[in-house]
Amino acid sequence: MTYASLPVLTPDVLIIGAGPAGLTAARTLAPKVAGQVLVLDRESTAGGIPRHSDHPGYGIRDLHRMMTGPAYAEHLVTAAQRAGATIRTQATVTHWADDHTVEVTTPQGRLRVHTPAIILATGARERPRPARLIPGDRPGGVYTTGHLQNLVHLRHAKVGRKAVVVGGELVSWSAVVTLREAGCKTALMTTEYASPESYAAFNLAGRTLLRVPVAIRTRVTRIIGHGHLEAVEIEDIDTGQRRTVDCDTLVLTGDWIPDHELARWGSLDIDAATAGPIVDTALRTSRPGVFAIGNLVHAVDTADVAALDGAHVTAQVLAWLANRQPPADGVRIVADKPFRWVAPSLLRPGDPAPARNRLLLWTDELVRLPHVVVRQDGVAIAHRRLPWPASPGRVFRIPSSLLRDVNPTGGDVHVGLL
Repeated sequence: MTYASLPVLTPDVLIIGAGPAGLTAARTLAPKVAGQVLVLDRESTAGGIPRHSDHPGYGIRDLHRMMTGPAYAEHLVTAAQRAGATIRTQATVTHWADDHTVEVTTPQGRLRVHTPAIILATGARERPRPARLIPGDRPGGVYTTGHLQNLVHLRHAKVGRKAVVVGGELVSWSAVVTLREAGCKTALMTTEYASPESYAAFNLAGRTLLRVPVAIRTRVTRIIGHGHLEAVEIEDIDTGQRRTVDCDTLVLTGDWIPDHELARWGSLDIDAATAGPIVDTALRTSRPGVFAIGNLVHAVDTADVAALDGAHVTAQVLAWLANRQPPADGVRIVADKPFRWVAPSLLRPGDPAPARNRLLLWTDELVRLPHVVVRQDGVAIAHRRLPWPASPGRVFRIPSSLLRDVNPTGGDVHVGLL
């Protein structure tokens, strides 16, 4: 079949990614557009990461209820389909044919999708061992959390008996729970920070109920084993002292990166700090009619926050379909140290506030009582002391009202600490 003869689908809206963000966008958009809302996902089953996160904690902010990951994923899929959205799985978007046409590969063959509005909801992933540059051989028994949970919850496979978990984030404790369900004891959790990145309640429960020791200010410096993992070498960052911990399972958690390949292939402007596409508060990218939502933009926040991005983008997509007008120029929002990134990172005059009226930031340092300051052209235009900490390993949220006095024709807006 020649390229010109490929079947062409023409939905009103194409959503790439059937995780919480993409499915919520589909559910909210489908009843409001005249044509089809089409969702494509490369996996065999829609639902995203929650499908294999078989523990509670999902749906709190968006559905206002507590659900397990698989139940949450099933709910979102069913809701999108009942709203009228079409979901196609095992459909991988492989290339951009032009600004509003993508090429797709499916088990039934190749096709093209041409549409006036595209929503990228491809999510994020944990960096695997090669990207973390940990020396040693390549034995079996080394996983990311996503790989581990896929094996345990979806394939019901066995893992080892004694594990080391790298990272102290929320997802790290999720890995510990999954290991426990698989009959594998977590011998040690390591974190490079002076305190675990997760919330204090999770850290306390993990240490007391799950009895997991946490080694702060440490890192894995070597993987030991031929054929299968036998041990890891742990280094104290402050003293340089090293020790060996016997284990047959190593789980590398956190250290997220957006699944941004499609955005890069489309030559979208990429934020060097987040590694995801630059978006404004309306979640528009640099290409008119192309939007980006969820953990593709802010890697990584909870599934329900990603889902709320899907609801937030609805009005912006409908506005684009109605008038097809490119947006006005905006000013960049820049994160100053100790913050690593801020999202959204573009503010345009007349645009709505971001989802939940919050800017999302990532910090490299623990600040228990942060006093946030916003500066433009060297002048402080807003500041506020916030009662919640800025902690590494989880998103720090600040009210977007701090941007109220930004001059839309001024210079970059800097968000930092006083």
